Amino acid sequence: MSELTLLVLRVAFLALLWVFVFAVVYALRSDLFGGRVRRVPQESAPAAAAPVSAPPAVQSLPSLATPGSGGAAVSRGPASVLVITSGGKAGLEIPLGAEPLMIGRASDAGLQIRDDYTSTHHARLLLWGSDWVIQDLDSTNGTFVDGARIDTPTQVPVGVPVKVGATTFELRG
Repeated sequence: MSELTLLVLRVAFLALLWVFVFAVVYALRSDLFGGRVRRVPQESAPAAAAPVSAPPAVQSLPSLATPGSGGAAVSRGPASVLVITSGGKAGLEIPLGAEPLMIGRASDAGLQIRDDYTSTHHARLLLWGSDWVIQDLDSTNGTFVDGARIDTPTQVPVGVPVKVGATTFELRG
């Protein structure tokens, strides 16, 4: 093997090694600090937007009873506040608007949950028509609505507990 071929192989191997190191560092940084979010200004959006896609398939929950309610069905009116019932931020109330609420460890999340069981972008709570829907964003430990793990966008009735990581919250009117 010639000396030139050996030199080219060494340089290529070194370059490949550095690419691997940078990929690992980037993955660690994005896991610890979250990804960069770019916001598009409203004026720059095209006037003729694409037609709205069909709504996500929403898994409907049966009429649920809250503990101690004597079997009465949970109210299904529109919720206006998210109340954290257990976890590090127990008692915190977050007013809900029409904008989706991102839940996770990321600094851009509307509800930041800093625990080992929550993903950077764990779940998204959004208003779909007059119903609140939660969508798990392929989190590692899952999102639970009334004790059942969800994998499709699922309706969240008022008063039903939702668990993300070690934090439990519910919607209230």
